Amino acid sequence: MMVTNWLPTYRFNQAKHIAPLATFRVAFGVMMLASIIRFWSNGWIAKQYIEPEFYFPYYGFEWIQSWGNPGMYILFGIMGVAAVGIALGAFYRISAALFFLSFVYVELIDKTNYLNHYYFVSIIAFLLILVPANKAYSIDAWRKKKQELYVPAWSIDIIILQLSLVYFFAGLAKLQPDWLVEALPLKIWLPSKANTPLIGTLLDYKWTAYFFSWFGAFYDLTIPFFLLWKRTRVFAYLTVIAFHFMTAALFQIGMFPYIMVVSTLIFFSEDFHKKLWAKLFPQRQEKLSASAVFGTPVALKYCFAIYFSLQVLLPFRYMLYPGNLFWTEQGYRFSWRVMLMEKVGYSEFTVNIPDNNKSFKVFPHKYLTPVQEKMMNTQPDMVLQFAHFLRDKYQAEYNAKTEVFVESYASINGKGSRPFISPNVNLASIKRGYQNKNWVLPYNQ
Repeated sequence: MMVTNWLPTYRFNQAKHIAPLATFRVAFGVMMLASIIRFWSNGWIAKQYIEPEFYFPYYGFEWIQSWGNPGMYILFGIMGVAAVGIALGAFYRISAALFFLSFVYVELIDKTNYLNHYYFVSIIAFLLILVPANKAYSIDAWRKKKQELYVPAWSIDIIILQLSLVYFFAGLAKLQPDWLVEALPLKIWLPSKANTPLIGTLLDYKWTAYFFSWFGAFYDLTIPFFLLWKRTRVFAYLTVIAFHFMTAALFQIGMFPYIMVVSTLIFFSEDFHKKLWAKLFPQRQEKLSASAVFGTPVALKYCFAIYFSLQVLLPFRYMLYPGNLFWTEQGYRFSWRVMLMEKVGYSEFTVNIPDNNKSFKVFPHKYLTPVQEKMMNTQPDMVLQFAHFLRDKYQAEYNAKTEVFVESYASINGKGSRPFISPNVNLASIKRGYQNKNWVLPYNQ
């Protein structure tokens, strides 16, 4: 250890008790294992990653392919074992790296399955590779017969910062007219939950949708600050529990509410977590001087600077594109826009083989699962991918140049269906990429 008087470095490297980080490690590992068991038991491995005839990989990751049967079950098995390793702190670095790689691999197979909380799990798994969460209260510490009860402050603070960014950007995304002025899409969703016990009758009122909308924005924007402040922390955490359990009861959003409830425990003080661990591992606590700090490689500091800069900039990349964000969805993913719209669409493709004088309709359900078709109908980049799939398929079948056109309609937040993709553009000739999709028709109010 070394001591420095430079305040920023001191804060970054200051010695903090490992208890909050160990609690987070166990909670994350247990929640991931529960998620994998749930996913497996519901038959979603086969339904999402084995049975589909066609997948929608992310641009640049077309080489990521399903492992089929039994390969995907083996991959999820590896992921489950890695989650156990994280929770127990057993061969921790290997377990964290394996979990990150296997989880991200699965998510890259098909963007149909993109969810904000899958993205959240991916980046937390990455951060866990970097932090020394196994130095105490772990199998690794037991194997080495050495408990290191103090870690550098950054190893805890980067988790807190990441959680804070998730909440803050989710709140920032809600500061738009549909959410605040028209209470959409909650005004559409809540009445359908009117049979919910206890609160069901309230969900039929318009004011309820407005209350939920405004409170949701306020909650996301402020909850990190209330959790950070000791005086409001307990009340804020009770609000976290109430908020996420309410969303879990009303909406089908999987494990995300429960993951956030256990994750935000890291905001609590060292003493709180030390008391939790003392019940399991009663021992004499090592004490360090208040001025004790760790040495941290400069490269790691630059790594964090770049990482968090990207986390701050990514939600704003939509500003590089013209048009209505909800309509074009250019820059929509990976920006913490949670449950902000109800978007539905319809697509009908026409395949032309000019040399053979052939032209015929193709309906997506012939090749896509219902979920894939639903997501493809509302997302231009997926429409283009499916058009390329049809181009390649029929070009190979007829050994002739193939054109693909689409007639499509979409609606946002129940505001009426309107033409979506230009029907006069041959999508077979459009290249995939991050350039502006000028073949998406303008969104007219």
